[in-house]
Amino acid sequence: MEIGLIFRIAAVGILVTILSQVLKHSGREEHAFLISLAGLILVLSWIVPYIYELFQTIQTLFSL
Repeated sequence: MEIGLIFRIAAVGILVTILSQVLKHSGREEHAFLISLAGLILVLSWIVPYIYELFQTIQTLFSL
């Protein structure tokens, strides 16, 4: 896993947290939820290839 990926995930987490807090305090809870959901989908799209690679490695390791 690349160290840059960890930094990108952390940056998205910080941005989502700040934006969610600002939106919640301004009374826009729906927008804050959508920002959180978008951040989650973005991070998952980055992580899914690594999970797929992990399962492929496990499959070849155990010759399934």
